Amino acid sequence: MKISDRFWSASLEELKKGYIEEEDRYICLICGKKIEKGVVYPGEGVLYEAERYIRVHIEKSHVSVFEHLLQLDKRLTGLTDHQKSLLQLFYQGKNDVEVQQEMGIGSSSTIRNHRFVLKEKERQAKVFLVLMELLKEQNKRSPDHLPPQKTSRVIDDRYNITQEERARIIKNYFPEGANGLLKTLAMKEKNRLVLLGEITKRFEAEKLYTEKEVNEILKTAHDDFVTLRRYLIEYGFMDRKPDGSQYWLKED
Repeated sequence: MKISDRFWSASLEELKKGYIEEEDRYICLICGKKIEKGVVYPGEGVLYEAERYIRVHIEKSHVSVFEHLLQLDKRLTGLTDHQKSLLQLFYQGKNDVEVQQEMGIGSSSTIRNHRFVLKEKERQAKVFLVLMELLKEQNKRSPDHLPPQKTSRVIDDRYNITQEERARIIKNYFPEGANGLLKTLAMKEKNRLVLLGEITKRFEAEKLYTEKEVNEILKTAHDDFVTLRRYLIEYGFMDRKPDGSQYWLKED
């Protein structure tokens, strides 16, 4: 399941609502649907203003933000299937006896203990968030490292690179400038990540491309456009339909 950069950059309040507000529109953090301000939207015989309509969209398309988040992979939520089931029942307003009967485990005191464990997890999450905020503040006084690409499948030492290093890599591999040709595709993965990110600037966000159009753009970077196209998909910079009929930039 794709998670956009808007999702990761949103505040807790925005995540709870499931959408963010921009100057001229509201954007669903779950699917990216955009609702323009100043437009009246019809729905089942009712007319909605933009912000109310984005809420209706979330309810109709995703049931609720809670339901969507609960279905995310364990590596994103940190929750076991058992904990997800408990949270689902707690969210429905079930008391300890009802939860125990529905799940068929232990006793009502067992459920109370599960509630305590989840509260502990909440407290740990708060401490971790504060630690990360303090780390960010500290890093502002450290060398300016590139933020990891959110769409990447793996975040590792390949992303341990400063803005100064990035500029040096681009200058080295694009001797005629960032819009010119790569001098080679033989390079370390760290360099490849930087250069692929630079090449994506030749594409427009939120635009759909045919494979032929992608190839034509990539030819401006290197003759081996097939390899470049494969790299862009493998490293999570672009996505495509299964039949290859359409390509687009992934949202960071």
